[in-house]
Amino acid sequence: MSAGDMGHAVARELFQRGHTVLTIVENRSELTKDRASRSNMKVVSSMEHIVDNSDFVFSIMPPDQAFEFAESFATAIKLGKDSPVFVDCNAISPETTLSLNKLISSAGGKMIKVGIIGPPPGTSTPTKFYASGENASLIDFIAGGDIQFLNLGSNLVHASAIKMCYAALTKGVMVLQSSALIAAELLGVGEAFHAELKVSQNFHWKLIEKRVSSLACDAARWAGEMDQISEMYRILGLTPNLHKGAGDIFRLLEMSPLSLETRETYDRNRSLQESLNIYKNSIK
Repeated sequence: MSAGDMGHAVARELFQRGHTVLTIVENRSELTKDRASRSNMKVVSSMEHIVDNSDFVFSIMPPDQAFEFAESFATAIKLGKDSPVFVDCNAISPETTLSLNKLISSAGGKMIKVGIIGPPPGTSTPTKFYASGENASLIDFIAGGDIQFLNLGSNLVHASAIKMCYAALTKGVMVLQSSALIAAELLGVGEAFHAELKVSQNFHWKLIEKRVSSLACDAARWAGEMDQISEMYRILGLTPNLHKGAGDIFRLLEMSPLSLETRETYDRNRSLQESLNIYKNSIK
């Protein structure tokens, strides 16, 4: 769950290795339904059906939906015949991970935490599944093909921690880059700023050209991820404001028309300048 950009690619990988993957697509978009079909996921009607017919339930979805889905799973295993292992693969903080584990364990279930780093399976870069928890070794079958399995041991929150720290850096840099570019456009120095970056910050410029035009595709999901990191930083005694602000920038990008695109459908022929003009004009 669910058949999103990452979820359907993981399902496709597992299907190719002989596993049956179930999902629910009721009230989901046509794109989600198409992805489920393309990845050979078997569509069922209810969480109870999934619980009664699965060995593992992988939760792969935007972080702000993770707890609600875990609640529906916990309710289903109380009513069901069996209790599959719950594998949370979402970008949630260690604190949220512990809350999910309390919810699952109180319903009689077992939980494994996974932090996914990398693009969906099927690209030139491996997808890394960092796993932790007392039962983490139960999902070592996921290793193979385009997926690497890395067991971080019995401490449940370690997989969450590495995902959060990694995203704090990588997506934090994305926000710094995009917000500086938009600010330069609003101040009327965009062309000169681009020229300077090409000369003195070419590493950043190459990343900017590669990804800024598509950031809005994931902005809504990544805003929630930044909120999770912000809360983690607060608990650790670090400032929560860095990634609170990052979440605000992603929400700003979400307000642009480009947020209607997906990673599959975004216009790869659109120039960086055209994308920046759209972002700039979306600010009210």
